[in-house]
Amino acid sequence: MYPHERSLVKQLAGLPFAIIGVNSDKDMDVLKQRIEEENITWRSFRNNDGVDGVISENWAIKGWPTIFVLDEKGVIRWQGHGGDYDSVIETLLGEMGHEVKISHQDDSDKEDKED
Repeated sequence: MYPHERSLVKQLAGLPFAIIGVNSDKDMDVLKQRIEEENITWRSFRNNDGVDGVISENWAIKGWPTIFVLDEKGVIRWQGHGGDYDSVIETLLGEMGHEVKISHQDDSDKEDKED
């Protein structure tokens, strides 16, 4: 999962796009280690009570990971557990005047760890 998100962050730098994560790790030391190991560079919030925390409760998250794609007004335009949300991102950026075609390199994970 994370190579895909790292690729999006790299490709869409400078555009009105952001990834915000919510994690369910209860142990802060484990969380910090995982963020470093996985090269997670985007903002992430902690669901303090693990998968049963207030964020997952308020957002009705039933499985991890759950992906939400919001438009510039904060309206949820796509929700799911993986799948092809790149086309939704392309559409939303297009609606804002930014024509993009998202592509992912097979070795994006390797390249990101070398940076």
